[in-house]
Amino acid sequence: MQNHNLRVYPSKTDLPREDQLAWKIAAMAADPVAVDDDVTEMVVNRIIDNAAVALAAINRRPVANARAMAVAHPHSSHPGARGATIFGLPASMRVSPEWAAWANGTAVRELDFHDTFLAADYSHPGDNIPPLLAVAQQMRCNGADLIRGLATAYETQINLVKGICLHKHKIDHIAHLGPSSAAGIGTLLGLETEVIYQSIQQALHITVSTRQSRKGEISSWKAYAPAHAGKLAIEAVDRCLRGEGAPSPIYEGEDSVVAWILDGPDANYSIPLPASGEAKRAILDSYTKEHSAEYQSQALIDLAFDLREQIDDFDAVEEIVIHTSHHTHYVIGTGANDPQKMDPNASRETLDHSIMYIFAVALQDGRWHHVDSYTPERARHEDTVRLWHKIRTVEDPAWTERYHSQDPNVKAFGGRVEIIFKSGEKLKGELAVANAHSLGARPFGRKEYINKFTTLVEGIVSGEEQRRFLELVQRLPELRGEELMGLSVVADLVELSNSSPDGYGIF
Repeated sequence: MQNHNLRVYPSKTDLPREDQLAWKIAAMAADPVAVDDDVTEMVVNRIIDNAAVALAAINRRPVANARAMAVAHPHSSHPGARGATIFGLPASMRVSPEWAAWANGTAVRELDFHDTFLAADYSHPGDNIPPLLAVAQQMRCNGADLIRGLATAYETQINLVKGICLHKHKIDHIAHLGPSSAAGIGTLLGLETEVIYQSIQQALHITVSTRQSRKGEISSWKAYAPAHAGKLAIEAVDRCLRGEGAPSPIYEGEDSVVAWILDGPDANYSIPLPASGEAKRAILDSYTKEHSAEYQSQALIDLAFDLREQIDDFDAVEEIVIHTSHHTHYVIGTGANDPQKMDPNASRETLDHSIMYIFAVALQDGRWHHVDSYTPERARHEDTVRLWHKIRTVEDPAWTERYHSQDPNVKAFGGRVEIIFKSGEKLKGELAVANAHSLGARPFGRKEYINKFTTLVEGIVSGEEQRRFLELVQRLPELRGEELMGLSVVADLVELSNSSPDGYGIF
């Protein structure tokens, strides 16, 4: 890996393209390096993971509305265009790829249940899969093309997340997703460095938004935002393929994103990128979720399952203190100072960003379910509310240091919990990484990804359709272009709501 130093330059400095971050990412994307076998295996795992969580959310209102909007945009009829498929619908139903990315991206993101990477910032790199798959279907790419594109997309987003903190400036993490999807599409289509460079810059310029989407009363836009970034990335590549350019240099310019939105004129970032000829392996640094909740709660849910076995009476609890990282305390803990995180009437999107609620329910129930754990009835249990309101978080510098560690054997996203009883007794426990993490007690492999899929789609997808999809996706490296249409999964056991262009709205 090579570290790229990123800083701001005045306009009078003619910064060569070759020294700009967007160009270096584009050059990496254009590098025709082979994909390692373990990376290929993980790409397949994440496509299975995405399909699982998308189908589990198939009839939730935001997903149904996104699907209805997409169906109103059938694919173009230009020679060679085949359109793209939508989760839940037959492969014969095809729409314009940017709208397929919109619908599928929303479905994947709705339950906050797919893969994650946390470093200087947050990310869900599986958000790259819907736009890349849509373009691959539209443009007659094959399975090997898709694998190469996704390896680039993951490499780009994960390395941007390692080097550039967005949330410190209250900027949403989709600002890294737009460039990563554009770079991945560039690899997928075998584009020249120049076209990818312009596409990355356009995609960044139009995907900068604030973190209010994940603050206070969190709405369905939390699911729509990454889908929107993927849609915008496809449109940016389309324009640049037609010869259009972009604001440049988008990262280093004196009126750039860095200069006015991030660290400012004195910014100094270091972004790791593979050298020429070096394999793209960043996807292996990411991890998926066993539980449908914000990633920083995963280890704490597992810890709650263990601790509950030693508690006979939850009303005997005086206070619960979760000692954890800066990120966990200030984003999903009491350090966020969001009263909504303690509100029994809060939205599902808010509750899955409240470690106080999550820990209380996990402690009481000994299980976590993507639907049952969030119902209004569950959130309003009087005994749950009492326990929930006894929980607070504090930042522990040791956990913050571990959160930011570059050593995978040290890096941790969990915390230490003290349960203090009215009697004065204390129950303590800690867990660094979730059980499903690669260093956890039960690391996820192909078997676990398939089990997650079959569990989540039960009652939604027939056994025959499940088998068809799983057999096909595991042959991804050898799939021909037309076979990629089969990576859509038909929800053949349920009636889909609002899946017609005759729904509500303008379209």
